[in-house]
Amino acid sequence: MPMTEAMSQKRFAEMGVRMAQPNWDDLRIFLAVARAESLTRAAKALRLDPATVGRRIARLEEALAAALFVKSPQGYVLTEPGQRLLEHAQTVEEAMRGALSPGLDASDRLSGTVRIGAPDGCATYLLPQVCAAIHAEHPGLEVQIVALPRVFNLSKREADMAIAVSRPAAGRLTVQRLADYKLHLTAAQSYLDRAAPIRGKADLKGHPVVGYIPDMIFDRELDYLAELGVTRPTIASNSVAVQLSFVREGAGLGIVHDFTLPFAPGVVRVLPEQISLARSFYLIRHADDRRVARLNRFADALAARFRAEVTRLEAA
Repeated sequence: MPMTEAMSQKRFAEMGVRMAQPNWDDLRIFLAVARAESLTRAAKALRLDPATVGRRIARLEEALAAALFVKSPQGYVLTEPGQRLLEHAQTVEEAMRGALSPGLDASDRLSGTVRIGAPDGCATYLLPQVCAAIHAEHPGLEVQIVALPRVFNLSKREADMAIAVSRPAAGRLTVQRLADYKLHLTAAQSYLDRAAPIRGKADLKGHPVVGYIPDMIFDRELDYLAELGVTRPTIASNSVAVQLSFVREGAGLGIVHDFTLPFAPGVVRVLPEQISLARSFYLIRHADDRRVARLNRFADALAARFRAEVTRLEAA
């Protein structure tokens, strides 16, 4: 019996369920529906017809003698047996990935595809040069960066790994501190030349402030303006890159990452001795991926280059 099939039998036995012939393809479809919470979205990801996906789920439920999903207004929600199956199916999935996906070739080079999720500031100003350097050493590797201003769901396999600005509080995840970074209040020199002088925090009143859209702050660590006593920015965006562009164009004051300043000529720090923030980036991975050598190697390379790039840009 192949390793993955034997593992499936063992996992199902632990659930108290018997299957005459575990079918990885059915489990793959189950995982897609569990992650998408929709037959239509799962079918699109799998490149199958939604009716086919529905039949395969029904077949799996019949084989397990258990309902795996309940249809609700929010979509397909896992039942208790479905939740139990999800954990075991993910373990089988990792065994399949380890057995079938490329890893290291004969020259000890990485290959295959790695997808990284990251907030847009990190994805725009740090990851391109970091990942380009890794790719130059491993040309058989395909690197995908997904830049979104939100927290990534690794359980739904939106990415192989994600970078975040705070440690997750729950989930079967491993967390590695990547690097600390600094932020300062800034403005375009052109703005400061025409605006009222700023000699202390009391002088900030009346100046337009650039920041996050308040109801779109997806992590409390991004609520920078609260530390200035500002409750609502004058000009706002959910994107770090857009905020920096506003500051660069002289729209007002804004707290920005020090590592972005080399990309914004003419933007200078304001009251750097009085207003200075520090935050950290964390690399987050699904716990099951610790057994995937290819992802371990990539994570190590990413961490080393990432720290070096933050240091280089902040010193520039």
